[in-house]
Amino acid sequence: MSHFIDAILATLQKAPQAPAIVQLGGAGTAQYTVSYGALDHACRAIQRALGGKHAPGATLGLVAANSVRWIEADLALLLGGYVEVPVPLAFSAEQAAHLLSACSAVLTDEEGQRRFDAWRAVAPQAFAAIPCLRIDQLLGASGAPLRRLSREDRVCKVIHTSGTTSKPKGVRIREHGLDALLASLWQRAKQDDYTRYLNLVPFSLLIEQVTALYMPFMAGGCVVLPPVGEAPLGDPGAVAADKLALMQRAAPSAMTLPPSLVEALAAAADRVVADAMAHAGVDAALAEAEAAPPQQAALAAAAVAACRGEHLCRALFGRATPPLIAAGGAPVAAATIKRLARHGIPVLQGYGLSENSSVVSWNTPRENRIGTVGKPLSHVECRLGSDGELAIRSASLFAGYSGSDPSACHTDADGWLWTGDLASIDADGYISIVGRKKNLIITAHGRNVSPEPAEASYRSVPGVADIVLLGEGADSLSAFVLTAAGADPISLRARLQAHGERWLSGVERAADFVFETDAPALRQRLFTVTGRPRRQDIESYVRSRRHAQEQYQQGEHGAN
Repeated sequence: MSHFIDAILATLQKAPQAPAIVQLGGAGTAQYTVSYGALDHACRAIQRALGGKHAPGATLGLVAANSVRWIEADLALLLGGYVEVPVPLAFSAEQAAHLLSACSAVLTDEEGQRRFDAWRAVAPQAFAAIPCLRIDQLLGASGAPLRRLSREDRVCKVIHTSGTTSKPKGVRIREHGLDALLASLWQRAKQDDYTRYLNLVPFSLLIEQVTALYMPFMAGGCVVLPPVGEAPLGDPGAVAADKLALMQRAAPSAMTLPPSLVEALAAAADRVVADAMAHAGVDAALAEAEAAPPQQAALAAAAVAACRGEHLCRALFGRATPPLIAAGGAPVAAATIKRLARHGIPVLQGYGLSENSSVVSWNTPRENRIGTVGKPLSHVECRLGSDGELAIRSASLFAGYSGSDPSACHTDADGWLWTGDLASIDADGYISIVGRKKNLIITAHGRNVSPEPAEASYRSVPGVADIVLLGEGADSLSAFVLTAAGADPISLRARLQAHGERWLSGVERAADFVFETDAPALRQRLFTVTGRPRRQDIESYVRSRRHAQEQYQQGEHGAN
């Protein structure tokens, strides 16, 4: 496959009538399609409009919803030789100002304009000198055919990544680094996989730019956008289970799912199979019962198989075969991936970080070792430190940070990037992520616990929207649990306790649970934009809740 920019340019020019973007319609609205020819025209117009005031190499922000305008602006900036700084709409004014401080202008769509104006109202001095350009107002200009300006390596993007402070680090991404990454990804994927990619998470995440935009456009496929106004996962108010209906409507050939949606998909698959078997009058237990008469067991097994396959795929994905499903961002319980595998739905877990232009390792349809994050991509080397910390060295490593943070990854003199993730590598080269080095919990008894694998296991319990384990210096672990809508804390506590006794070791189990109903405001306060828990903030929040409860109980006793 040629250089990824050359491949995208070739698609824009050779298939002008083919659909590049499909925006699904909502209630009462029709589906909207953008052809490659229209996308090519929009990119040229944006470049023409920018060229008079902002020369190639200028740093420009992008503040927009997951929209057609976001895609047009991203491609125009990438192909035009600019440095792009995409900023999530969910950022606070302080976080946005930190990333946009080096920008000579910001490109917005309608929703992005509203968000930018809100930031400016909160911190007028931080944004006063940054002009705001509406993308739709740049589209009237005509331009020469798109072409690559140079084949030299350069910084093409500054991508946010979560830090330990309120100021996110900016990861400086190299154009040649993206090219090396995409070349390796294509060694593990087929062009047919990316004919119709469903977008579910914010485009401000680099992994979504790579898999939702560049891979489909290189393959001549299209990206499918949710209806206008439907928030992507990771934005306040977005619920994973609500995306199941969208998934069925979109009939995607590929998706990248966060753990919450993998859990929701597994639960949905279980329901579809159970309902189909019940409708057919089949006892599902016969399919697996050792004592069942052979003839009955065979009939039950055949019925189970019929409920799966095409029937299940059409119910879940609106198509006859399962799409290519990648999972990442946080650990997914191996038991959940095995449940989906039994239904004939492979989920390919991977691992990455922005400092490597996103992906480091990935399972494949032919080599999917459940419980691992796959083997390193062909351009990536991996090794472990004496304490199990994973180090990587590759052609897609970043060009440094635009800001500093105590959680920044360290690159040594030999070019190894120390990720801060604890891992193991088996004899066949498959990587398993054990946890984050900085998140290691040391109990009062001197036991070391990596919370992430246990949290992933607990998340598979119905009713758990999210869970964070705490317990530094304590006799036992406790858990802060965000509950799904309608979940009963009393019955949920019992299910969590039973799950821990069955699936987790004694040191990994939570002895105490603190429940809170999942809510956007709480997410914004206690989790990063990418969904990772701010563990110190959560510990403080739980302490304050317990203190308030103790004071209330003391007051009640005093009154009595």
